[in-house]
Amino acid sequence: MEPIWAVGLMTGTVLDGNIDVALIKTDGERIADFGTYTLAPYPRSIRTLLEETLRQARVWNFTGPEPAIFGEAEEALTRAQSAAVKDLVESYGLTMADIGVVGFHGQTVLHRAPQTGRLGQTRQLGDGALMHAILGTKVAYDFRSADMRAGGQGAPLSAAYHAALLRDADISGDTAVLNLGGVANITWWDGKDYVVAFDTGPANAPLNDFIKAKGLGDMDRDGALARTGTVDEAKLAKLLQHPYLAKPYPKSLDRFDFGAAMADGMNAEDGAALLTAFTAAAVSKALDLLPHRPKRLVVSGGGRHNPTIMAMLASRAGVEAVPAEALGWKGDAVEAECFAFLAVRVLRGLPISFPTTTGVPQPMRGGRLAG
Repeated sequence: MEPIWAVGLMTGTVLDGNIDVALIKTDGERIADFGTYTLAPYPRSIRTLLEETLRQARVWNFTGPEPAIFGEAEEALTRAQSAAVKDLVESYGLTMADIGVVGFHGQTVLHRAPQTGRLGQTRQLGDGALMHAILGTKVAYDFRSADMRAGGQGAPLSAAYHAALLRDADISGDTAVLNLGGVANITWWDGKDYVVAFDTGPANAPLNDFIKAKGLGDMDRDGALARTGTVDEAKLAKLLQHPYLAKPYPKSLDRFDFGAAMADGMNAEDGAALLTAFTAAAVSKALDLLPHRPKRLVVSGGGRHNPTIMAMLASRAGVEAVPAEALGWKGDAVEAECFAFLAVRVLRGLPISFPTTTGVPQPMRGGRLAG
């Protein structure tokens, strides 16, 4: 297949108020052109709506009928994301007729990993049929459900794209990709045909929630609070005994599995230092689980903007941590680009998840196609 233009959308569980929109040209195996990328802010009203939706989702917890707010939030975010796609495409000098497919991840409101004797469950809000009606372009969406119905974790799905990026960067197995969003996930590829991916632990979500609860803004900007705080090493050691961290992959997390409560009762600086150190130390434990411990992490996602977290990855995980830009990648765009890439794989009937990434029995196709 010839490469086609595809748009990918991602809004993370960290709820930073932005829609990540990326345009790439790909055949679902290699990237022919990295196109362009933007952060399109949600109106404040939608951001508030999503925060309340996430709160109600946790109360619902997959029991009984879905909260009514899901329908309202789904339509609002679908319309906002459709507008963001159109704006990005036109700003690049293309029209929607030039776009082969849109990868619409949707907003994860609840994710429950499988347990022994029980399939996992996941819910992403996003109406693919409505987006197709608005844009007139094929839309791939609901990327995770089929994987979970087959017994998989449903996450992370970024492995195929990360491996495609590594193909042009380092095929030695000494470099892995770490994404620091609400949750942290890692992808390691042996340079041939073996790829591993899993959630390592929390990233920005507990830290952001802690800072918000203190009334100090939305995040620890530039890692300033954590840098001036002192890590309670005894408390950190206790946190690092959490069974998830030693559990073999495949494994995945919900945004709220590790929360700001880990720093309850602490002042802002020391609490931020503890949560930041925990993220980095959890990554270290994850590296020890891999078939080969990489020497370098290429870091994407919002967490790479935090110099304290990057420094702690070096000191506590014993690994060189470089931002995605060091390899010529767009670090804020990687996850959105991933869903453009996966959308083309859905279009082509190629697998998007694998036994060593989500734990499905065999490489699996996934996603639904509207249009």
